[in-house]
Amino acid sequence: MSTTSCEDAADPGAGPPVATLRTARLDLVAASLAHLDAELESPGRLAALLGAQVPEDWPPGEYDRPAIELFRATMAERPEVFGWLGWYAILRAGAGRPAIVVAAAGYLGPPDAEGAVEVGYSVAAAHRSRGYASEVVGALVARAFSRPDVARVIAHTSADNLASSRVLERCGFSPDGPGAEPGTLRFVLSR
Repeated sequence: MSTTSCEDAADPGAGPPVATLRTARLDLVAASLAHLDAELESPGRLAALLGAQVPEDWPPGEYDRPAIELFRATMAERPEVFGWLGWYAILRAGAGRPAIVVAAAGYLGPPDAEGAVEVGYSVAAAHRSRGYASEVVGALVARAFSRPDVARVIAHTSADNLASSRVLERCGFSPDGPGAEPGTLRFVLSR
């Protein structure tokens, strides 16, 4: 579940910043302002920017329009958070199949003063139960722990979402009691 490559570039003269992670089957692309603007406008614009099909029922799960708008507003106000918000998980093309966006994931911001970051993820309905969530979470955890200022990664899931709890446990997280919201559980993975 570790990343095989990572590229971060933020040259203001070279267009939008680029950050990618590569896993066994997926390319993860950090959401830029251009991506978020396109996503808010139409799935077709986002597909063109990512070079991948976007499912008709996009966005998935809790990664909804208000979340996209929040990420966009945060990044517009604080460009330095690029790479610490949304990421698109793209299944690479193969066997006569085009590349397709299978999940949205990311962090809820950069590390806090105690060195904690929180991850979240939502897999498109047609692409669930294929291990993509574990692959994405593993890549985001590896990226976070590549930074010396990150001591632990936190995740929350609803108490009745057993599949999500299994993903987190498979990725090394341990249950850490109830979450901040009613009906949620908190999971933690420390260095």
